[in-house]
Amino acid sequence: MGSLHTVEQGEFLALIAKQNGFGSFLTIWNHEGNADLKALRENPNILLPGDQVFIPDKQAKQVEIKGGQSTKFQVQQDKLLLRLVLDEQFGTPLAQTECEVSVDGVTRKKTTDDNAVLEFVVAAAAQDIEVTVKEKGNPLEGVVIPVKIGHLDPVDVPTGQSARLNNLGYFAGPIDTVDEKLLASAVEEFQCDHGLTVDGKCGSLTQAKLKKVHGC
Repeated sequence: MGSLHTVEQGEFLALIAKQNGFGSFLTIWNHEGNADLKALRENPNILLPGDQVFIPDKQAKQVEIKGGQSTKFQVQQDKLLLRLVLDEQFGTPLAQTECEVSVDGVTRKKTTDDNAVLEFVVAAAAQDIEVTVKEKGNPLEGVVIPVKIGHLDPVDVPTGQSARLNNLGYFAGPIDTVDEKLLASAVEEFQCDHGLTVDGKCGSLTQAKLKKVHGC
């Protein structure tokens, strides 16, 4: 029969799949019951609170094994690849910069590449993530950057636009209660910087550019 799951803020498909006992989110994403959602949301891990996800029944899998021998089973589990670009407020890339990445209390050292990209893999259920700049003498040394997985709304809604603009250094105000004047002002600045018609409206062309510059 299956069931419907209503997406809440902070949820994304890989996490929903994990919570419902699926090793891969593709089992849910590619189910015919989610055809409409798949057409609406290009990225399964950028959903909007209120979206309806169909959760199919899990299918039993039978395997044959030989008696008297040990048998090893490998369970597939989704992981997330996170790619962050670290810039200073006025656009200086933090290339080859030492950082610490804390994932659910476990810390590891990482260094950005020549393009200021910090890339790391986390479990699909990871929740508490922080990136700390550790480069000695860097103006941002000691700055802690919280990473909220699953909290980025689609680009075609104001909350998703505000979040992306804020991430890019444009002050668009709070993302949970959108300030229309601040958002329009940030959109105008973004449009001016990227050669778009400056009207303060985040239409389809501005959305496409915002999505491209932001990376998702």
